[in-house]
Amino acid sequence: MAHSEWDGDFDPMADPDEQKHVLSVLDSFRSYRRLAHFNGTHVRRQAFYSLPSEHWILLSKPPFSILDSLSRLDDLIDSNAELADAIFIAGFKAFLAPTLDSEWVASIVPEKYAHDEFKVYSTVMDHLDVQTTQTDMEKARSCVHQFYREWSAEGAVEREKCFDPVVQSVSEEFASRKKVSPELDRSDVKVLVPGAGLGRLVFDIVRAGFSVEGNEISYHELMASSLVLNHTKKAGEFNIAPFVLNCSNHLNRNDQFRIYEIPDLHPGAELESAPENSRLHAFERMSMAAGDFCVLYSREDSREQFDAVATVFFIDTAPNVIRYIDAVRNCLKPGGIWINLGPLLWHHASRRQCSGEETEGEAKEPSHRHLDKGIADPGSVELTDEEVIALVSHLGFAIEQHTTETISTGYISNPASMLQNVYKPSFWIARKKV
Repeated sequence: MAHSEWDGDFDPMADPDEQKHVLSVLDSFRSYRRLAHFNGTHVRRQAFYSLPSEHWILLSKPPFSILDSLSRLDDLIDSNAELADAIFIAGFKAFLAPTLDSEWVASIVPEKYAHDEFKVYSTVMDHLDVQTTQTDMEKARSCVHQFYREWSAEGAVEREKCFDPVVQSVSEEFASRKKVSPELDRSDVKVLVPGAGLGRLVFDIVRAGFSVEGNEISYHELMASSLVLNHTKKAGEFNIAPFVLNCSNHLNRNDQFRIYEIPDLHPGAELESAPENSRLHAFERMSMAAGDFCVLYSREDSREQFDAVATVFFIDTAPNVIRYIDAVRNCLKPGGIWINLGPLLWHHASRRQCSGEETEGEAKEPSHRHLDKGIADPGSVELTDEEVIALVSHLGFAIEQHTTETISTGYISNPASMLQNVYKPSFWIARKKV
């Protein structure tokens, strides 16, 4: 992304509560290696050696070789941790480094660490007495796994189901408008992607020639997307094993230990060499805004700024979906389209029920808590797809397309697993009434 990594006038490091949260997120990535080893192998080794001795001795030998498998699991945790460490470094540079006194940093960092970024930044975190939360640790783990969906070649199976219909819909809207206005350029079509996650949908729409602004509230996702979009040096820079920490429902160990290269392409090089299908260079057409979607895009300065809004696996993060509809209506130009694809796994309901299960497309934390509107508002409601469509229609949109059960997709799904969770998301296009 050109010039700066995130747009917006809010400085999280100037707000004490927000600063504490940013530091917890940074520490969650820094702690990935240690905690994954503890929970992934240390605890399992203890449980294994608690078996009757004749049993664990048997299972230590071929064809079972459980202890060898645990050693392999340790190796793959280290591979995942290389990515987590890189996110920590990128996030530290973006958020914390600009606030630090260089002389103080030099005074606390041992000379032997001077050329090791991770150890320098980790020393600073230790002196600030930062401790992450359980929730942030779980989100860091989920974020590492999400790279499989958005930035591996194998994740294209899910991206084709969820992202391609959006890119195609924007392209069809452009073609329709160009018939009326032949001078229209692809860069003239401005698209907003709320809940941008790791940035792949933003990247794909930019690569198609359009101007795109991603929006994300999660610092985990912001730091991770910044790494892949702005700081990776080549395709396949990292190797991850996204299914290694889940030891259930595997047909064989190779399925559990399968490694995937990420990113599947180098975003910078790809955009630099993108076909000239737009008057503006790709780097001039891509930006990311950090903050609460409802707050940012309900403001007067966001009014009628976008030709299209694309929400993928997003609207069910709303405690009150009317807030989202109002924000979309405010920031869309008259006649603009809202493209939505996703299920209705109401995330706030999952948290309230304390089910303990990891929810796909995790809910975004209520950041920017100094503001009194947005997803942190009190109250909540869970609607059916039929009710969502009726509400969108009632609040100023005309539904032009609506299909269900035509798309079938997983979410960070292991295709070799004995357990397959499949979504049949609703896909619809609504046009803002003039």
